[in-house]
Amino acid sequence: MAGTNTGPLTYNHDVAGVYRRVNRFIVEILKSVSSGGSQVNTFDQTRLQSYIGAIRAYQNWVMAQPQLDLPETHPRVIQLEVPPTIPEEVENESIRDVVYMLELARDELVNGQSSRNPSGMISFDAARLTAVVDKVEALLVSYVQTVTPLDLPESSPSRTLSTSGLTGV
Repeated sequence: MAGTNTGPLTYNHDVAGVYRRVNRFIVEILKSVSSGGSQVNTFDQTRLQSYIGAIRAYQNWVMAQPQLDLPETHPRVIQLEVPPTIPEEVENESIRDVVYMLELARDELVNGQSSRNPSGMISFDAARLTAVVDKVEALLVSYVQTVTPLDLPESSPSRTLSTSGLTGV
């Protein structure tokens, strides 16, 4: 298992589920139309709100499940995928802030105590995840929706455009 992939490890299938989802949302945000300018358009705001809702819903589902007794299969190493690379050319500072916070939430959970259990989240790890997701939502509502777009004629564009989304299979 270990050796071919340089991604982190966990023993917890629920932590692995959060990790995969957060990584996918990071990629979606990085590839968004809004990543290339100062404005987070309404379509991308709606998408970000849905990603926040999906993380909350998955966490609530995990927390509502019974603790599993898995004496024959625990500990079982789950090799996680390599996290997405964050390109330097993300122009939108709000997008960069969101991605950074989501990385923190993901990494705190993978490196937290819950990661050593077979399932579920201990209350402290769940509280950390909730706090970061709350902060992402507060950024969207209290900052992005109130101050963007910004007129930055002298400093924009400061970077090349990020790559387009993935096409086909």
